[in-house]
Amino acid sequence: MAPEGGPDRSDEAARKRALDIMYEYFSKLLGDIEQGREPKLVIPKRTLANTIFDPEKGILKLGVMKLERNFLDANEARRFMQTLVMASIIYRALMENEYPTIRDLYYRGKHTISYLDLDGRRREENTWDEQAESDAALRDLEVMLGLLREDLMILSKEKGKVVGNMRIRSGGDVIDLSKLGHGAYAIESTPDLIEFLDVDAEFVLVVEKDAVFQQLHRVGFWQKYKSILVTGAGQPDRATRRFVRRLNEELGLPVYILTDSDPYGWYIYSVFKVGSIQLSYESERLATPRAKFLGVSMSDIFGYGSKKPYLTEQERKNYIIKATELDGRRAKELMRYSWFQTKSWKREIDMFLDRKAKLEIEALASKGLRFLAFQYLPEKIQTRDWID
Repeated sequence: MAPEGGPDRSDEAARKRALDIMYEYFSKLLGDIEQGREPKLVIPKRTLANTIFDPEKGILKLGVMKLERNFLDANEARRFMQTLVMASIIYRALMENEYPTIRDLYYRGKHTISYLDLDGRRREENTWDEQAESDAALRDLEVMLGLLREDLMILSKEKGKVVGNMRIRSGGDVIDLSKLGHGAYAIESTPDLIEFLDVDAEFVLVVEKDAVFQQLHRVGFWQKYKSILVTGAGQPDRATRRFVRRLNEELGLPVYILTDSDPYGWYIYSVFKVGSIQLSYESERLATPRAKFLGVSMSDIFGYGSKKPYLTEQERKNYIIKATELDGRRAKELMRYSWFQTKSWKREIDMFLDRKAKLEIEALASKGLRFLAFQYLPEKIQTRDWID
């Protein structure tokens, strides 16, 4: 156990690693200044043009393009300053065993700098005005240092949940995720500090919606089918994605993803599987390329070939929601992504565009929660009726 009021050993090791990497990087920058060289930051470009899909790894990642942020460049000096301000705040927090939030970083760095311009006039400029500016500085540090904000002990709101027959160690405490009553374990902001002690499960089921997660939890789905049940409660946060990746990578558990049958649900699946375009520099650690899309699929609704639909004609009339023009445009956007250009996904999206129909997971639960938990889901897994 860690001493009262102090970090546990896993925290200490993570802090030391982050401090060492930051010290090495910025010592080189200081060396440039001492040698009379112009200080500059070399940062991988976080742009769509520099985001590529690696078909061998099955993930999105940053390309090779980089930008140079030079201190003496008037167009880049402010961004240069913002990055160094953010680095100094984080370094101090690591040294002092603190756990700042993203919002904390914004306020700790927000102040006014007074200076004289080339004409001798006094000027004032804020380090940053909006949260978006401090967030951008933090993302620049992540790609520069090869460290995620979680590695830097920066906290964010806990969003994801997990329950199942497994025990973990977090912060020096052993937590049994099978003994949480009707509740669930909130996946912490620093999931790499979680130690997996023992797990008795055959697969992981990731559910898009928190309400459906709760329903499956209460009827004992994870107990009956020896699974780990996870939800990202909508668009997943980084901690949930990392936790799922670890379950698959370290424990070898298959990962199945259940979302609404619409382009937004499909994109949530995509974020878990290949990563997100905006944060592609994280994909190496956050994406789970072997994850499978379990449903809800168009063929579950309408059938396809010899496959019979799970809904009757009357149920389709009752439960189907008409897709909007915006839904259609979003589906066509997905079709342009190379990882959605497989035969199975082309069929799925074409069927959506042709039928102009979408379906929420709750529609299947309306047939009876036991239908969803004890017929639909296990049958889909047993028959390998998923999209890879």
